[in-house]
Amino acid sequence: MASYVHGYSAEEGLRLKDQATTLARLLYEELQYPKGTTVLEAGCGTGCQTVFLAAAHPHTHFVSMDISAASLHTAAEAIAVQGLTNVSLQQGDIFEPPFAEQQFDHIFVCFVLEHLADPVGALTALRQLLKSGGTITVIEGDHGSFYCHPETAMARRTVDCLVQLQAGLGGDGLIGRRLYPLLTQAGFAQPRVEPRMVYVDGSQSDLIEGFSRNTFIAMVRGVREQAIDQGLIDAAAWDQGISDLERAAEPEGIFCYTFFRAWAKR
Repeated sequence: MASYVHGYSAEEGLRLKDQATTLARLLYEELQYPKGTTVLEAGCGTGCQTVFLAAAHPHTHFVSMDISAASLHTAAEAIAVQGLTNVSLQQGDIFEPPFAEQQFDHIFVCFVLEHLADPVGALTALRQLLKSGGTITVIEGDHGSFYCHPETAMARRTVDCLVQLQAGLGGDGLIGRRLYPLLTQAGFAQPRVEPRMVYVDGSQSDLIEGFSRNTFIAMVRGVREQAIDQGLIDAAAWDQGISDLERAAEPEGIFCYTFFRAWAKR
């Protein structure tokens, strides 16, 4: 499994929370899990998606699993603050999940596969946990889909540094475009993939702050030291690239990015 390229700092925790809050409506607000079913959230991290899903489906039970005990501790705090009683937390490895086969009605995986060296292996392991006819929802981004205005070569280069760093750790920052073949290779049936685009201009101040600045630019800015230390870029060029990205987050700028949401059956 790849390392988490963004790290586990307090700043990254805040970024993830901002990201979940900003993208909930676009990516998973309309998901419907029937009353009485059990959903495995594989790779729940600090619970940013967990609290939205559980609050929206109070009569559905969620089992939220992550490999990191520290992340699960943060998730438990978030769940307690919201007063949610329909979530169980479980530490476990997505490749060797601590569950019986065919235990779950549905599985939810969000922003996880991009950090794994073997996404097909992860999906194959998760497929065994689904009941016959059960479904999986997978959500991933694709950094190659990003563009902005004004855009400079240096702004694009900082984003490319993130993609290269993630690839060096075994992950794939361009994985969104691969969801259909990944699900097919893992043995899932009837996969469907739909793009979910985030478009931000000066008329959307909430998205300028929530997505352009606090989600996307913050994500790229967070790998500054890694990019410089590994010789992908020098400090001056990096800082110029980030400055150029920030210009696109001004009222006259444009940001655009595409997420991909996939659904499939066992």
